[in-house]
Amino acid sequence: MTQSPLKTGIFYLLAGVLFTYLAVENVNSNGDFGFFAYLFILLATMDIGTGIRLVFMHFRFKNKPKK
Repeated sequence: MTQSPLKTGIFYLLAGVLFTYLAVENVNSNGDFGFFAYLFILLATMDIGTGIRLVFMHFRFKNKPKK
């Protein structure tokens, strides 16, 4: 059984939001950008980009005319 790109995309978007929150909290607690803040930002960027790509892929396949 395969997962739909929409569900996987939403999961990646939520993970990106979580990593963004963790990065903001890390900077607020430490007062500066450390290693983990940059790591969380990198992970959030990759997850949000992948999530957007998967959601667009879902709608592209959904609107594709069937033969």
